[in-house]
Parts: sequence; C-alpha cells; structure tokens
Amino acid sequence: MRAIFMGKHKRSAVAALEYLVQRDLEVLAVVAPDDPGDATAQQRLDLAAERHGLKLASDGDLYDGAVSLDGVDLVLSFLFWKRIRRPLIGAGRIGCLNFHPAPLPDMRGLGGYNVAILEDFAEWGVSAHFVDEGFDTGDLVRVERFGIDREHETALSLDIRSQERLLGVFREVIDMALTGVALPRRPQGEGRYVTREEFDRLRVIDLSEPPEVTERRIRAYWYPPYDGATLGPGGLTVANRDVLEQTAQANRRAGLVP
Repeated sequence: MRAIFMGKHKRSAVAALEYLVQRDLEVLAVVAPDDPGDATAQQRLDLAAERHGLKLASDGDLYDGAVSLDGVDLVLSFLFWKRIRRPLIGAGRIGCLNFHPAPLPDMRGLGGYNVAILEDFAEWGVSAHFVDEGFDTGDLVRVERFGIDREHETALSLDIRSQERLLGVFREVIDMALTGVALPRRPQGEGRYVTREEFDRLRVIDLSEPPEVTERRIRAYWYPPYDGATLGPGGLTVANRDVLEQTAQANRRAGLVP
C-alpha cells in the first residue's frame, strides 16, 4: 500500500510515521514543517523521515506534480496545519484522511483544548475523518472520547493526553485500511469553529468574573512558552498554584533544582 504523510513536529506524528514503516506501507513522500523551531529530536518529523530514507517534500511539490500522485492509496494528514486542496483530496484510492486532536463535529479548527477547559467540558476526544473542501468537515471514520480532569487539566496536559489517543486512532484506522475493508464514514452535521479573534478574546481575564472562571481560564491557556491568560489584551501571563506545580515538576524531572 502506498501513502503520502503530512504532519507536524510532534512525538505523535513521528510515531505515526514509524507505524506506517512498521506496517510496510510504501511512504512516497513526507511533508514536515521547514522550521523545526524548538522541537526536540524526538519530535522532528523530518529527522524520522531521513532515518528511514523517505523522501521529504513540500506541500507545493504535491500540488505541482513534483511528487507523482499516481497509484497512491492513502493521503494522510496528521496534525497538518494547512487546508488540503485538490488534487490531494481525491488522490488516494482509499481516501484522503485527517487526524484531528478534537472530537468532531464538536470542535473544528483551533482553540479546542482552551475552550474545553474554559467551558468545563466533562469529556474530550480525537477524530479521524475524510478530507473534503471544508475545514475539518469531512465524513467521520472514528471518534474516540475520554474524560477530562476538570480540576487540574491544562491546555498542555490535554494536548499530551490527546496525542496519545490520536496515535491510537491512527493505528486502528491504518490497520483497518490494510484489511481491505472499506473504511466507515458518516456525515458530521453542524459543528463549531473558534476564530482567531475569539481565541485571543477568551485569553483575557475579566476581574469581575467568578474566581472559578478565572482559575479555568488560567489552566485553559497554560501552554508554555506561549502566552497564557492575561490581564488585559497583551498583558502579562497569569499563573496559579496548579500550573506552577506542573512547572516545578517538569523542572525537577529535568534536574533544574537548587
């Protein structure tokens, strides 16, 4: 089976690519971010591709024909950050699939972790779906839901937990595809998007709000090194005891102790 894989620099994306190699799929090309930023070696999708001798390409190479799409069975987007267009959408014999770190159709696009904590969701989830011309709107293959720690969850901790679940769903879907059985698919229906403007607005603490809302807002935006909940637009990031304890634990594990 032949596949194209597109993803971010994350441990889960690296593990997903490794699984394709383990299951003997022929990976024709891997699309990874050009700039690794502060990603560690274990997060680097490009390094994983190089370890296995796989071709690194840009998404432009896929659209302009520099990478042939002939004979492709699966086009796989795992946390890929760009909207996928034709001819990629229709390139895979089995399909073009996206693996999304939120339950669909509940939460499309960005800001899912933040909203889930801020609005005190009881559960979260991850999804696999076919790609269509919309953004996270294609028919669902699989949605897995799990409980949220409503007292202590942060955006960072929810992301880490979600990545583990998303990798599990990825493996299940790949195994299903390899059996030759048609993947299940069902329409999503109406869903929710968070705009960039709403995402930034929800970050700002309102001193008149109940203390429990402020506490959730702090946890909802705790994802160092990114700006957290702030006092006023562009203000200083606010922390609480919960997130400071998480930071202290991380420092101790890294040996940063007096």
